[in-house]
Amino acid sequence: MNDHPTTSPGSAGVVSTHSVFGAPCWVSLTSRDLEATQDFYRAVLGWRWRQAQLGERFRIALADGVPVAGIAAVATMWQVAVAWTAYFAVPSADDAAARVRERGGTTAVGPISLPPGRAALLADPDGATFGVWEGRLIGNWESWRRAAPAFVRLRTRDAFASAIFYGQILDWASDVPGSVEVHYEGDEVVLRSHGDVVARIVSGALEAAPDPRVRPHWQVHFAVSDVAACARTAEHHGGSVLDLTADEAVLRDPDGAQFTVTSGSRR
Repeated sequence: MNDHPTTSPGSAGVVSTHSVFGAPCWVSLTSRDLEATQDFYRAVLGWRWRQAQLGERFRIALADGVPVAGIAAVATMWQVAVAWTAYFAVPSADDAAARVRERGGTTAVGPISLPPGRAALLADPDGATFGVWEGRLIGNWESWRRAAPAFVRLRTRDAFASAIFYGQILDWASDVPGSVEVHYEGDEVVLRSHGDVVARIVSGALEAAPDPRVRPHWQVHFAVSDVAACARTAEHHGGSVLDLTADEAVLRDPDGAQFTVTSGSRR
């Protein structure tokens, strides 16, 4: 997570991971070059930028004035890959990280304090990386939830086994009010939060595949009005198109981070 107000967790209007949990709550990109990354996503997705409270290494992306994503120039410092990461809201980052380790996953970074909260970068037993965030969510979280990303999708070896793993980590389908609902629809696992589809889990990934699109990974989707135009612009600004259909394009930015642009009507 990258930027939050400084009011206390009990302040009126502040939404925290103690009341909204288990759902995707933020997406962040690790980067080597902040300026080049900002230029690319400004061109492709029309984002504007502002500095985050965490310092010079962090930026917040704005779409129509709504914070939609963060960039952290920490890939080299933290010795992690350049990649988009989905973060999930949890009451305790330390408890979530312990659960991951107990169930065969690993910890890449953290948990660490990033006031006003705590974060950890983790990997599930199949190697798909994800983050957890404990603390206040971004201001006007409901606007973020409906802006971007459109949703996140886990491509994994076995969707149903992964749903069990993440359910145990993130308390999905629990009796606590606000927990994520889990629905089995054909070969997919569909996750809903407050009635909205926020994530999907699909089978078929291969752990040893040379193509990173085939290996288990969380895929971050951004809703756009013109998928083909985004693909053309990405290529023009040094990125690449990995896959393209009428409704969706898998893109790679010049630094190597993979993301997906999706027609705004799809989720």
